Amino acid sequence: MPDAYGLFGFPVQHSWSPFIHGMFARQSGQDMSYRLFETPPERFRTDALAFFSGGGAGANVTLPHKRTAADLVNELTRRAQLADAVNTIVRRDEQLVGDNTDGAGLFADLTKNLQLHWDSPRILLLGAGGAARGAMEALLSLQPELLVIANRTVDRAIELATEFAELGPIAACEFSKLEHRRFDLIVNATSASLHGDVPLVPIDVVDSTTTCYDMAYGAGDTAFVAWAKRLGAARAEQGWGMLVEQAAEAFQLWRGVQPDTAPVLKALRQRAAMVARSPS
Repeated sequence: MPDAYGLFGFPVQHSWSPFIHGMFARQSGQDMSYRLFETPPERFRTDALAFFSGGGAGANVTLPHKRTAADLVNELTRRAQLADAVNTIVRRDEQLVGDNTDGAGLFADLTKNLQLHWDSPRILLLGAGGAARGAMEALLSLQPELLVIANRTVDRAIELATEFAELGPIAACEFSKLEHRRFDLIVNATSASLHGDVPLVPIDVVDSTTTCYDMAYGAGDTAFVAWAKRLGAARAEQGWGMLVEQAAEAFQLWRGVQPDTAPVLKALRQRAAMVARSPS
């Protein structure tokens, strides 16, 4: 019987994870299954424990369960502790270990897939919620001259900056205080694109040397990517590569095999482009 894996979230039926992990399994000859668990918050703990009690080998966790999952597991990795969230659960004997592969996925996409390299970049991180927290270590690994966290309410940005202050030069402000400041890399970690919106930041943060990256993704350009292109950004990218790379990190944790992400990312983008072209 194949080893059982799955994704817990709510909603989750839109997820590309079965497609991604199915390709990983086929290319590496792994005998495994992967399914979606549409689990509302009040059932997450019960359903997840039932899955593992029934022999589940590992799981991914997405919204809105990432923080709850940290309380479910027996042990947290350093990455999960820093992110204060779990997106990957690994079963080791009878223990559940919670990890967070989002930051590793973001770093791999920026540096490997997109071939983005700077010397001491100035980075702007939009948002101060769970997605931003998961991105902090990856962005600080780029050794920025300064990482600015901007949020609609400055208190959350200050709190996040304070928590990570020992890892690098960090500042915090609200969106409106960004006028006349330039950045090499702007990462959108807000949920605005999911609603077709763009964070209310001054347009002069983007110029012809700026790379804009949306952690969200869609069949066509996200609202943030379209906004960045209109403003003449050097590059405007969305998070398909991060999605594939964080999944690859989880797959390696589960199976001990590092999958080849390039053909999977290519296939995923082709599928997304077909969806974008298809009549609604």
